[in-house]
Amino acid sequence: MLVRPNSGLAVEAPPLQGTAVLVTGASGALGPFVCQAFLAAGARVFGVSRSGVRVLDHPAFTPLAVDLQSSASALEMVTQVVAAAGRLDVLAHLVGGFAPGATAETTDDVFERMIDLNLRSAFYTIRAVLPQMQRRRFGRIIAVGSRAAIEPAAGAAAYSASKAALIALIRAVAAENASFGITANIVLPATLDTPANRQAMPDADHRLWVKPEQVARVILWLAGEHTGINGAWLPIFTRTE
Repeated sequence: MLVRPNSGLAVEAPPLQGTAVLVTGASGALGPFVCQAFLAAGARVFGVSRSGVRVLDHPAFTPLAVDLQSSASALEMVTQVVAAAGRLDVLAHLVGGFAPGATAETTDDVFERMIDLNLRSAFYTIRAVLPQMQRRRFGRIIAVGSRAAIEPAAGAAAYSASKAALIALIRAVAAENASFGITANIVLPATLDTPANRQAMPDADHRLWVKPEQVARVILWLAGEHTGINGAWLPIFTRTE
C-alpha cells in the first residue's frame, strides 16, 4: 500500500479511549507528533526515551527513561507499563538512527550502531510486548522504517540494510501472531521535514519531504481496533510530479 500524504487521502483517527499505548523514541523528531495523536484519540500514552524527558504536558502522558539496547531493559519497560495501566494495547516503535557510508567505507562500529538502533531495539521491544498482547488476544504493533529499505541509494548501505531487516522482522511477527488478534505493520516514510534535516540539507526541495504529523496520522490509523491490515509495509512520500 502506498500512502501519499498530500494526495487528499483522509486518514481518520480511530477511537482509542482507555487503551494503553507505548511509544518508543518519544523524544525524537517524530515522537511528540505520534504521542499527541494518540492522546487526542483518548489513549493513555507511555513515551520512552533514554532521558525520560516529558515531551508533552498532558495528564495521560507518562515519560519513561529506558535504553532499549538490552533485552532486560525492554522487559522492565513493559512491566512498568502493565503495572501502571493494567494492559498494553499498542506499540509504536519509532527508535532509529541514520549514519551515512558506502559499503566499502562503513566501519564495524557504524554497522553495529545501525543494527542496534534500527533492528535490535525493535526485536527486544517487540519480544517483550508480545506475551502481554497474546494473553489478551489483541495488539497493534507499528514500526517506523524508511523508504531506503525498499529503494536504497548509494552512500547508506548499513542504514538501508538494517531498515530492510526491520521489514522482515515485522512481517514475521505479523505471520506468527495473527491468530492472537495481533497485527504488525511498518511505515516507510521518505525524508521527514524536521529542523535537523533542513539544517543538514539546506539546498534540498523541502516541499517533497514528509511532515511528521502526516506519518503520525497513518500510525494512529493502523492502531485502530478494526484495522485489519497485517504484515504490510507502507511507503509514505509526497508527490514528485
